Amino acid sequence: MRVLIADRFPSERLGDIEALGLQVDYRPEISARELAMAVGGASVLLVRSKPVGAEVFEQGSSLSLVIRAGAGVNTIDVAAASLRGVYVANCPGQNSIAVAELAFGLVLALDRRIPDNVAALREGRWEKKRYGEASGLFGRTLGVFGLGAIGREVARRGKAFGMRVLARDRVLHPEKIAALGCDFVEADELMMRQSDAVSIHLPLTAATRGLISRPLLEALRPGAIFVNTARAEVVDQDALLELARAGRIRVGQDVWPGEPESGVAAFAPALARWAYGTHHIGASTEQAQDAIAAEAVRILRTFAREGAVPNCVNIAQKTQARCQLVVRHYDKVGVIANVLDAIKEAGINAQEIENRVFQGAVTASCRIQLDVRPPAEIIERIRSRSEEVIFVDVVDLA
Repeated sequence: MRVLIADRFPSERLGDIEALGLQVDYRPEISARELAMAVGGASVLLVRSKPVGAEVFEQGSSLSLVIRAGAGVNTIDVAAASLRGVYVANCPGQNSIAVAELAFGLVLALDRRIPDNVAALREGRWEKKRYGEASGLFGRTLGVFGLGAIGREVARRGKAFGMRVLARDRVLHPEKIAALGCDFVEADELMMRQSDAVSIHLPLTAATRGLISRPLLEALRPGAIFVNTARAEVVDQDALLELARAGRIRVGQDVWPGEPESGVAAFAPALARWAYGTHHIGASTEQAQDAIAAEAVRILRTFAREGAVPNCVNIAQKTQARCQLVVRHYDKVGVIANVLDAIKEAGINAQEIENRVFQGAVTASCRIQLDVRPPAEIIERIRSRSEEVIFVDVVDLA
């Protein structure tokens, strides 16, 4: 099995992959444009931030799995992968502490204007009067959009600094938010109005693109802190620039529209002049990178040895199956094939199949989910093969 690694990957973890007996093709320098041509013959593609477009799946006929060594999968055309029957997996939660540390670091830096302090001293200017004025964080209110792994770590840090933490999450119920020590707020705009600082931790999806809109940004209090270490596209960047440039809010941002693909490049987004900007380094700590790499190796090991894919994001949560056929049978050659032949002749499609062998390897149980309930004559036909079949049952699925 050939594994193409198309981004930087810790050398120790490369050794872990090679120890699995897999052929490692390590090409971190390859560009996104070259990826489609390079993927030929590879069974697994491992990337960190490199975009994986539809053309990669069209060219990579042998490709079975794409692993994103990171939390999100917005850089991967998941729909194209699904059309080609390719698994897509990610490594969620492994970088949560690193991103939370940066997010809260930006909150602190904005409150105390640390970068401006440093710049003034380096330029030989003593301006204690100017920089000696700050609101402070203790007793203030921190609003957290998204209480996934990263948002929860940010909330913990806010509470450790004596802040009241408000939270909004599109999945968690209010009682679960309260159980995490945060105050649930019923509306996005209400949380903006009540917060002294807001930190964004939302994945980029069709539902969240542009979610932090101009009206929401304008609902922030004058001088409020706004930090985005999630995805640039979640926020109305034009509105954010206008409010930051006008001095209406203070902005810290780690993610940018049109980020360069390479690690070194000319890049001058307009907002960077009016915000405390960092270079999309939220997950860039040694601790986080090693944890992510270790999780990527775990996914690869499980796939190579068991055929299963941990953290898979494109397996259907619900199929068209309407019933489940259960066949307990003797563990002989051709038994399952005969069952499937009967189903096929009835024009019924199998959605999911699982066969488990009992201790001693004499008998087994096969579970087949079907899109149509088999007629009685098909069930009887399967049951009649008594030299192969022990028991047959059909269960309707809710």
